[in-house]
Amino acid sequence: MDQHKESRPQGILSVFDAVVIMVGLVIGVGIFRTPSIVAANVSSEAMFILVWLAGGLVTLVGALCYAELSSAHPDTGGEYHFLSRAYGKPVAMLFGWARCTVIQTGAIAAVAFMLGDYLAQLFPLGPYGAAIYAALSVAALTAVNVVGTVEGKNLQVVVTFIEVAAIAAIILFGLFGTPGAAQAPAAAGAGASQGAALGMAMIFVLLTYGGWNEAAYLTGELKDAPRNIARVLALGTLILVALYTLANLALLSILGLDGLRGSSAVAADMMRAVAGPTGEKVVTIAIVVAAISTLNATIFTGSRVFYAMARDMTVMRWVGIWNGRGKTPANGQIAQGLIALALIALGAVTRDGFKAMVDYTAPVFWGFLLLVGLSLFVLRWREPHRVLPYRVPLYPITPIVFCLTCLYMLYASVMYTGTAALIGIAVLVAGAPILLFRRKGEQPGQEPERALERQPARRAADADPI
Repeated sequence: MDQHKESRPQGILSVFDAVVIMVGLVIGVGIFRTPSIVAANVSSEAMFILVWLAGGLVTLVGALCYAELSSAHPDTGGEYHFLSRAYGKPVAMLFGWARCTVIQTGAIAAVAFMLGDYLAQLFPLGPYGAAIYAALSVAALTAVNVVGTVEGKNLQVVVTFIEVAAIAAIILFGLFGTPGAAQAPAAAGAGASQGAALGMAMIFVLLTYGGWNEAAYLTGELKDAPRNIARVLALGTLILVALYTLANLALLSILGLDGLRGSSAVAADMMRAVAGPTGEKVVTIAIVVAAISTLNATIFTGSRVFYAMARDMTVMRWVGIWNGRGKTPANGQIAQGLIALALIALGAVTRDGFKAMVDYTAPVFWGFLLLVGLSLFVLRWREPHRVLPYRVPLYPITPIVFCLTCLYMLYASVMYTGTAALIGIAVLVAGAPILLFRRKGEQPGQEPERALERQPARRAADADPI
């Protein structure tokens, strides 16, 4: 019996661990790149800050919806599990295919390329240096996570604290420092209509906030997940909104709106203005740490879908084996790493790996996120007597707002990404044959679901509100 228990996910992550992983997932290279694009699509400094606050509000709305789904249906499969229970295994397996081949592995490769770009600037290795560093970073961080969940979690705690400290330093220098050099040159505002420009600004703001939904994959390993996942999502989101808002206020105070519009490296330009070349080097190191943090957290959570999906297939069952010694889906980690390495090789050939992967993941990602949002309505309707340890506030307004946001982002990602979007959709369609290998049987995670359903109704009443 003990051996059987060790071969399944165990609740070893605390709320602190999960919040750190969530924050590390979201705070990546985006905050060092997107402010200039957002600034180019707004008309005033007040609007610049407002769109970041609006993006945080949308993120919080989505997090509250995920809190209900995750607390009522805790499982290592996360979104895969929600979709399976709401729409059946075929939809979930198509999501698993998309996540394994497009969404997650594409995100891993994209962040690895960004890390490689900065490492290649510090330590050049020739024309393919960025790809070499990207491949080495994926291999190294995958190896750490294959060793065990505790090792991967400990690494995440370290890099996330370094990353947050670096952003805190940027905030302090920006809010309390004075420019010692000229601001970045001004750039012309966007030529599109105000509505279209604001829509473009929100696309990049939400891209920068992206990754919060990965917390759902931690519920299979979070201590007392039904009670704690809402705390993780709400606390993590509030930390992110505070950091992003303060960071953008700091950038704005030093560079101004026109300076932001004309900068291609906003954090480096700001630190150069207040601290000289040394400050610029510090920011470069901070960006490297941010990329490592995001990459490790993405690798950590991504393999959980490989594990969940393999349990529902008659082939490649070895991917669905949980490593009891390391308390991790080691085989899923390996499979994920190999696919990410293949995408890195493709990106090295095209020489446009980062942009292509960001573009072609967007429509598929937002399409399935919309389905997850709708699953909240479906599961409430199909399981009216289920005990809900946490209920999303202002139902049904909150999930409706979330679903409408996802629908708009799906439309915008198709309209603005063009051919790359079609490639991602084509890869999704190409995964349809995996349904032929669907295993008949219980829904994934049904055993813990039944246990949750047997819990007395007072469990919901005892749950602390957020």
